[in-house]
Amino acid sequence: MNRDEFYAAVAPCDDARLRKILWTLYWRGNAQLRERIEDELRPPEKPKMKPRKELPDPGTVLDDVTTFVTLVKDGAYMAGDRRVHHTERSKWRLTFRRLAGDALAALRADDPGPAQQAVAEMVDLACDMKDSDYFHSDDPVEAAKFVVSDAVAVLWESVLRHDGLAAFTRRVPEQLIRWESEYGWTRRGYGQVPEKETALGVPLARLLTTPDMWRTFAESYLDALDAAGQADPGRPRTVSGSFDQTRYRRHERTKDLATWHEMVLDQFAGTPEDELLDRLAASPALGGAELTFLRARIADARGDVAQAARLVTECLEELPGNQEYLDFAVDIGATLPPSARKIHAERAATEALIAQAYQAGRLPSG
Repeated sequence: MNRDEFYAAVAPCDDARLRKILWTLYWRGNAQLRERIEDELRPPEKPKMKPRKELPDPGTVLDDVTTFVTLVKDGAYMAGDRRVHHTERSKWRLTFRRLAGDALAALRADDPGPAQQAVAEMVDLACDMKDSDYFHSDDPVEAAKFVVSDAVAVLWESVLRHDGLAAFTRRVPEQLIRWESEYGWTRRGYGQVPEKETALGVPLARLLTTPDMWRTFAESYLDALDAAGQADPGRPRTVSGSFDQTRYRRHERTKDLATWHEMVLDQFAGTPEDELLDRLAASPALGGAELTFLRARIADARGDVAQAARLVTECLEELPGNQEYLDFAVDIGATLPPSARKIHAERAATEALIAQAYQAGRLPSG
């Protein structure tokens, strides 16, 4: 369209319609288009934004990241590998930060696909660094100052904005299952990085802005969860005493994803999509007391207090000191097993003594 044709096309649109059109362009556009719109919306008395420096090339970034990750996992940054100079081994933190920064910056490019893959590779590496000694560091994620949840939030926003909901629901569920971690991604759990970390369900929930998006994503998530369970190694057939890797992995997975499952429960309990909770509770990829507790929460949300009480009592028989289980059991009036009852009484007595000490001024307030 020329200018006259364009003006004629938008003439019937009211202010609300024009705002919606402009927002769609801003949300779906590339970084350069968004900056241009921001400049046009800026008040005349404020200066225009300075052009940002040229974005890294996504393809080049992916090549650099892939090379780095391969060397790291080959053990080249530990010692004895001529592919990495000894001075580079001591500067691995700088290399990691530079590559992670380039990958995140390249997400703003017109074609962010390679950058998305590069960010995913850096996140995979960071998750592995928690348990694997790839560098001479007692806590490599903390040393690299890499906040996994922040990087994942930017990655997922890029996927949704650039590739759409279909690609988002196809790729993100598997990443959520693979990356989520109950206690974060550092080894010690304290420091500058853990203070900035959040459960991955938090940025994910911000992106699911409508009931339809929640339903579509939840269905894809349940499919991905079932696939993860089917991919678990087979259970050992030997006699008692053998380590059951599948059982352990499913218990850990359930604990890692507990925050996300709580969000799913809050979203769908009492809605027409309530049957999704049954699929979640029956997933073969989950297990352990945390799964039993999830089933208790679902039963309580449906008003079946007796079933919820029975299930949480079962949880406390396995983990009598779990405070979350104890609080839930007390709230719904469940019967506490003897060991859990003793722990609950001891903690209540301790809290009472502390409260008395505060009132008597023997402990500082706050």
